[in-house]
Formats: sequence, C-alpha cells, structure tokens
Amino acid sequence: MSQSVNPSDPNTIPKFVDELKKPRTLQPTDNDRYPEGSYYKIVMKEAKHRFHKDFPNTRIWGYNGISPGPTIEASKDKTTYVKYENKLPEKHFLPVDYTLHGSSDTPEVRSVVHLHGANVDWKSDGHPEAWYTQNYEKTGPMFRRKVHAYTNHQPGTTLWYHDHSMGLTRLNVFAGLAGFYLLRDSLEERLQLPKGRHEIPLMIQDRSFNEDGSIFYPDSPPFPVPIHPSITPGVTGNTITVNGKVWPHLKVEPRKYRFRILNASNRRGYLLSLSDEKSFTQIGTDGGFLNRPAELSSIQLLPSERTDVIIDFSGMEGKEIILQNSDTEFLDEHTSIVMQFRVELPLLGKDTSEIPAELAPAMELHEHHAHIIRDLPLTISTDEYGRPMLMLNERMYHDPATEKPSLDSVEIWNFINATPIQHPIHVHLVQFKIIERRPFNLERYESEGVVEFTGPAEEPRDYERGWKDTVKADIGKVTKIIMHFKEHTGNYIWHCHFLEHEDHDMMRPIRIIKDAHPVQLPHADEENHSSEDSLADDSANE
Repeated sequence: MSQSVNPSDPNTIPKFVDELKKPRTLQPTDNDRYPEGSYYKIVMKEAKHRFHKDFPNTRIWGYNGISPGPTIEASKDKTTYVKYENKLPEKHFLPVDYTLHGSSDTPEVRSVVHLHGANVDWKSDGHPEAWYTQNYEKTGPMFRRKVHAYTNHQPGTTLWYHDHSMGLTRLNVFAGLAGFYLLRDSLEERLQLPKGRHEIPLMIQDRSFNEDGSIFYPDSPPFPVPIHPSITPGVTGNTITVNGKVWPHLKVEPRKYRFRILNASNRRGYLLSLSDEKSFTQIGTDGGFLNRPAELSSIQLLPSERTDVIIDFSGMEGKEIILQNSDTEFLDEHTSIVMQFRVELPLLGKDTSEIPAELAPAMELHEHHAHIIRDLPLTISTDEYGRPMLMLNERMYHDPATEKPSLDSVEIWNFINATPIQHPIHVHLVQFKIIERRPFNLERYESEGVVEFTGPAEEPRDYERGWKDTVKADIGKVTKIIMHFKEHTGNYIWHCHFLEHEDHDMMRPIRIIKDAHPVQLPHADEENHSSEDSLADDSANE
C-alpha cells in the first residue's frame, strides 16, 4: 500500500488508476441429474479482494469468493438450475444487531439468494426465511430447495442475484454477496446491439474503509440507543466502486458500447450523467427492452434499479469522459464521481452495431383491467428501543399477509409515502408499469387518514417508462403502479430496497392465491413434485 494513501480518507485515494474489469462469466457444471449446460454451482465464501491498487487486500464475502460474483448468462424459457453452497464462517465480520426480526434466536450467519426481478416459483425465489447455514445444518421455516430452478419465462433483461437473509441482508450484501444474471432472448439476438467485449455490466456500490483497508460498517446510529451493535437508518460509503474497484477507468474504442448499469448500493441513490455533455441512449429498464430507445442526459437509479444504455464514443478519440453522480442526497466532491471512460483504444474493425428505431413491441396494462386497487401507506414509527422504524401498510413483517392477489389478476397499488424520505419499493415476482405520481395533503392524511390530492398527476420520468420491479416512492406523493400476477402462487414479499430499512421491518409478505382461496402450502416432506421440482429438490447424496 502506498504510504500516502489512507483507505479511510477519500482525499488521499487517487482516482482512475485501476482498470475496470468485466465480471467473469460462470460456466455450467456437469451433473447427470440436470440437462446439459443447465446446472451451476456457486460457493459463498470468505476471501480477499483488492478494491484499489494502493489498498491492502480486504476481507470480503463473495459468490465463488469474488466481488461482484460471477455472471450467470441464461436463455429465455430454458431452465437454469443453481446450487448456492454456504461455506461462510460461523461469525460475521460486520456488526450484527440481534434485536432485529429473525436475528435473536437464529444462527449469526445465514444466507439465502434472491434472483432479483425473476419470474420464479416461490420455493426458488430466495424468501428471507428460506435461509440456511453451512451444509444445511440449520434452515429457516421457508426453506424448500437446495437447488434453485429459474425457468426464465420472461423477456430478456438484466437481473441480479444477491443475499436476502432475514435481518442480515444489509450486512451480507455490503460484505460482497451480489452478482449479475443476464437473461437473453431471441429478440436480443435479432437486434444488432453492441455485444461481446462491447457489452459491459456495471455494478455500482458505495463503500467505506478503515485505515487498514478493511470494510467499515457502523455499529450504531448517529444518535444514542440502548442497543449495541445496533442497526442504523441507512449506510452510505465515502467512495464509489464499480465492479469491485474504487473509481476505476475503462479504455474504450471510438464506437458504440452497451452498458447494463445496476445500483447495488445499500442506501445511496445515483443521478447519473456523462461529462462533455454526452448523452445516454436508454434501451431498457429493470424488466427488459423499451418499446423505443430514449435519448437521455441523466438517469436516476435508486438501490436495485437497473438501466440498459448505449454510449457512442465515435469521433471522441483521445477524450476522457466521466460518469458523474449529481444525486443531492449525501453528495460530496468524491461521491459525485463514479468512473472514467478513456477513448484511447484503436477501433478494431468496423462498428456494425445499430440502435434500432423500435426495440420491443409495446405491451401495456390498462387501469380498467384492474381487479383490485390497494392503498398502501409508507409510515414511520419507533421500535421498543426508541429507534426509528419504517413500515409498510402500517404493519410489521411478522403480521399476517394483507396483500393476497389472486392468480391471473391485475392489481393497482398506490404507495402513499407519509415519511420524510423517498423509498425504492421492490415487489417480488412481477414486473410492473408506473402509472403516475401525485402530491397529496400530508397533514390531512396524518390527522384524518384522507388522501386529498394537491396537484395534478405526474407521468413517469423519461428514464422509467419501461417495465420495472423497483419504483421510487417520492416524498409526499402517491405513486401508482399496475401489475399482473400470473403463473405462480405462494409466498413472496415486497419491501423497501434501502437494505437497512428492509432489515428493520420495512418488508411485508405477499401471498398469491388460486381461485380466491388460500393455497395450503405443503411442508418440505409433503410435496407432490413435478419433474422440474424433483430436479430442484437436489438429493441429499449429490
């Protein structure tokens, strides 16, 4: 480590000295029980990672010991089977709060993996109570599968997999447990988009470090509480990493590149733009391709949101372009910078990629098709230790499910944000469309419970007009979304994707039922298996 570099002080950390690397692609593992090329094994384990060339090696938890984890590439309608083995230590290296739901009477280290944005059977969804310890010695009450079966029955898009353990998600993701899952389909194959080395996923995460280069995560909030360690309302880092490197650079050719950008931070939002008045061409959102490309000067991403963009570096030989962050929350001179593009590579062959006038057929959901409209308040309370606690529908996680959509029903959900902060609300299983946002009289709502609108409806922002699985619920507004619950019944969840909020009860169950009657979910040893279920069950002697 350079003597002048202090990992805890961003002022001493040189920027753009590490070259950005594309996350490595995972290769399938041979297994006679599964179709050829469909089975993958990933081991969650502790390892060392170098975030910056002037830092010492840092302890992380990574999928296959790397951060980001290896990228899984999947094909639409071809089932992918993934076994995530927990080889993590029994003790956590980040501060565990034992007062949180599901943490007081369970093992200190637990893990379960959620494929974010996937249309998947609930037993493979990575339910927070489906956690397990090393060698499955202990498992949570919702644990059903050692091998997750992802049928990939949805349009091609950028998904990502990450830890989703009850009461530990914020720590496990901050420790490094996140990776890309790229789902491809025939439509993408027909489009002449940049590909190969010209298609690069970008995972953006903020981080803070101690002087010795270890990851810093606070063990108490910035106000006195009687619990230690204690959760804090939100953790933001003082550096920005992309694909596991602090303020990296990427050498590019003077041609078009496709970037799949993910905000995998715990709490920080980004308002991304390019220096030199350069623009993005957005081609996709969380759920896949837009109907038509959109030329944008900036794109906002709250945690877990993705955007799929093309940047054209043609005619920019010798220039250096900065990917900037101008989100005003928690911003400073260092976190306003994400990474650098250097247009210094020679053009290797003619750029034959194209940006088509139309990407995907328009598929809309219409409000008059909705079977149910739900008004769902986002509120703030305090827990028994005097800490702020944010809640959905004025209930805690363990309260009985109130959202019980019927199979093949269309629902409209109105998120009534009565808290003083924005929230990225993620709904498992479905992709939805944002209909509108509308300001309301907060004072009257808090005193009378009446939603009185104080302004006109606002259309979705220009960067969020496609299919979404996470939406920004603005302060003092009702955010309206519409979605279709199809294919699957069972236990899912919806929650705020600020991970500290999620871990402190801003998460609720969804129970999707068939024919308007609750489904009696079987225990693991009582299930009637389809052939696909049998494959996913994973025999004990594998």
